[in-house]
Amino acid sequence: METDHPAPARDNRQRIIAAATRLLAEEGREAVSTRAVSAAAGVQAPTIYRLFGDKQGLLDAVAAHGFASHVGEKATLELTGDPVQDLRTGWDFNTEFGLANPALYTLMYAQPGPGTPSPAATAALEILATHIHRIAEAGRLRIDETRATHLVHAVGGGTTLSLIATPEDHRDMSVSHLAREAVIAAITTEAPATPASGPAAAAVALHALLPRTGALTSGERALLAELLDRISAAPEAGT
Repeated sequence: METDHPAPARDNRQRIIAAATRLLAEEGREAVSTRAVSAAAGVQAPTIYRLFGDKQGLLDAVAAHGFASHVGEKATLELTGDPVQDLRTGWDFNTEFGLANPALYTLMYAQPGPGTPSPAATAALEILATHIHRIAEAGRLRIDETRATHLVHAVGGGTTLSLIATPEDHRDMSVSHLAREAVIAAITTEAPATPASGPAAAAVALHALLPRTGALTSGERALLAELLDRISAAPEAGT
């Protein structure tokens, strides 16, 4: 095995992540051991601990690298004037990515510990939030942005993981489509919010547009945001 001392730390990091990614794709998560990765990357085991801290740190780096590649591919998707349709496109793209990279997707959405999502899963949630915000700005979000984001993230990720766990010859892709449409129906309206759509949807739309107004002081904006949050979260009369 060649020593890793002459190579810059950045080169070693890239080689280690590449080796771990190959092992993950070819043999699964259990194959990504310090010994196997150091042999595949041609570095000494202490180098892995110095660069990544421990095995979980290495797995987090692999997930982050895979997610960055995924985001790069997703950036080629053109946004349209219909943010709800763009959400559909993003949902399908993520499902296809998961099925094409099952070990990596499972690693990205694995929970290292209770209440501790992986860095890649956190980044995915942040990107999803921007898509949900576009729907809110268009006046088509039925519930508040935070709940909508977490609902899409949970159902979309859970559906994909379920499909990954199903043998390929038994997969029913209509399950993903049904889940997608059920979530979209739960969080969106057919048209921009109007008084007929109810105060909750109108409050969500106004909240999304608050950053664009300069007519309020920061304190007034914060107070209005709090009031709008209460309206959007409250059950409506007659429901």
